[in-house]
Amino acid sequence: MASWRFLADAPAVSGLSFRGFRGSEDYPVMVELLNAACAADGIERFVTLEDMRLQYEHLDNSDPSTDVVIAEIDGRPVAYGRVLWWEENQGPIRYSPFCFVHPDGRGKGIGTAMLAHNEALLRRVAAGHDPGRERTLRVDHADTEAAAAALYEQAGYRPVEFHATLVRPDLEDIPEAPMPAGFIVRTPAEDEMRKVWDAEAEAFRDHVGASDPTENDFEQFLASPWRDPTLWRIAWDGDQVAGGVRSYINEDENAQFGRKRGWTENISVRRPYRRRGLARALLVQSLHAVKERGMEEAALGVHTGNPNGAFDLYQSVGFRVTQMWTELHKPLD
Repeated sequence: MASWRFLADAPAVSGLSFRGFRGSEDYPVMVELLNAACAADGIERFVTLEDMRLQYEHLDNSDPSTDVVIAEIDGRPVAYGRVLWWEENQGPIRYSPFCFVHPDGRGKGIGTAMLAHNEALLRRVAAGHDPGRERTLRVDHADTEAAAAALYEQAGYRPVEFHATLVRPDLEDIPEAPMPAGFIVRTPAEDEMRKVWDAEAEAFRDHVGASDPTENDFEQFLASPWRDPTLWRIAWDGDQVAGGVRSYINEDENAQFGRKRGWTENISVRRPYRRRGLARALLVQSLHAVKERGMEEAALGVHTGNPNGAFDLYQSVGFRVTQMWTELHKPLD
């Protein structure tokens, strides 16, 4: 902490100051800021203290003691941000600066200053990386985040990819989708978690923007309060995982938004098993699974340019776009 300093020009706001991370005592502060920012921006995301703790105990390529910044006005936190980086399987190194600004702190130039600070910090980090590789700053925003979109455009970011949140508004009239011959669908045992994890990582390896998960990611997956293998639908070819859907129910989020939603996420099929209708069959089974748990709707996220036709598949079983996300890049150098 002694070496922490703000790396950008601060706006002229009375009582404004910036500081570094104070450890777990800042988790409640960060939870409050994130949830308030998402609510103001029309994003149905809600995190708990346990969610934040779990994330920060399993970080890769991000050191909170140097990589977190918190803005305060007269001692009251109004924004926080962090940086991280990763190497994509297709070669580029991506550097992500992000921040959440409370509605009470907006319109004062704080977000602009924090973006400049985070970019400067990432350039310091990148100084130790291979300059011969593509190195790109990466951010994203929802279609409801007009201020963020304007900020990133002004800062020189340009849209490159699009993602969507899709919702099936009811769980009636779920279409038929027979399981292809030769597969058994069963719940994995606890000692098979690594096998499920590795198969999913393999399936996603060729996706745009994908990077190999780390051991920290696996440990976070095991510790997740949403992990309920009885909701999953995993297809096996003998003792090999062919594909799966790892559905979950976020009870805290459902309570916050007054809904009964199940997430039919982590839809994956390994390359040798594609083009047989396996993903569709597993997704349909997953819709029935969350319905049996009392859910009334289902949701998932997708890259709209998915080369395997996932966007069209999900719409064909009744999912509809409810929010669009734009991914933007800017050269690091």
